[in-house]
Amino acid sequence: MTIRTQADLTRAVLAEVGRTPDARLRRILHSAVQHLHDFVRDTELTEAEFRQVCGLIAKAGQMTTPSHNEVVLGAGSLGVSALVCLLNNGANGETTANLMGPFWRQGSPVTPDGGSIVRSPTPGEPVFVTAWVKDEQGHPVPDAEVDVWQASGEGYYENQDPQQADMNLRGKFTTDAQGRIRFRTVKPSGYPIPVNGPVGAMIRAQGRHNMRPAHIHFLVHKAGYKTQFSQLYSSDDPHLETDVQFGVTQALVGQYLLHENEPAPDAGVQGRWYSLEHTFVVTPGEAALPPPPITAKNAGPRPPLVVLDRAPTTGDDKT
Repeated sequence: MTIRTQADLTRAVLAEVGRTPDARLRRILHSAVQHLHDFVRDTELTEAEFRQVCGLIAKAGQMTTPSHNEVVLGAGSLGVSALVCLLNNGANGETTANLMGPFWRQGSPVTPDGGSIVRSPTPGEPVFVTAWVKDEQGHPVPDAEVDVWQASGEGYYENQDPQQADMNLRGKFTTDAQGRIRFRTVKPSGYPIPVNGPVGAMIRAQGRHNMRPAHIHFLVHKAGYKTQFSQLYSSDDPHLETDVQFGVTQALVGQYLLHENEPAPDAGVQGRWYSLEHTFVVTPGEAALPPPPITAKNAGPRPPLVVLDRAPTTGDDKT
């Protein structure tokens, strides 16, 4: 089609999209083109702004390495990751499914029930976690594989931090007949997401902070059930309401119970410690695992943790 007007252009692109044999891909491409063209018209996007957007997208790809995924980070910071999760889970109400995040690695060490995932000296107060996996009817789900991972009390995942042992604060467990796993760890802290790339530029432009509330990740995997990624957030974290990744849901706010004058489950722990208990509910479905967003540990120096302040509201939330 020879293009005469803007409308001609959109029609021409959609006509070519309509030739796509795969029906699902055809639907996705049609909607993407329509929304993208409408976005350009609605914002009256300038040529300079278009070049800037393309540069940011290219930079996000260039910054994605085996130990860092800028694209996933950006999707989370725009709420896209959380929206996809909620859209595809929780059809019958609340869900314990949550963001995969950019720090899941395959191959976590198999750890016995009650074992520790602390594999090198790590700051943080001791926490003893008990988690249950149940189906929608409340029945235990035994023999499910559960991957666990978290940031340290300093706010670093082991793949970011050469000072931590490989696979520190990561472990793989198998649920028992009660659908239960138990492990020892350290109390995680909230942490800032990296802001040295296009995601950071976007957050700065909005006057947002870049903090994630403290959390522990869980991945539940068993044949016959939909693989569930989850994050259990700390109820005492000051950033629950303003999570930079929009991931906090009511079903996943965990309650840490402080013990100051009681013996710990591990006799080697002296002084105060915490316990944390939670139940995850899985649904029938395909037990598929996505490609891991990272595949290796950072070989360079420990990255700085840059914290951005949240600008005060202007009182005008209209767009």
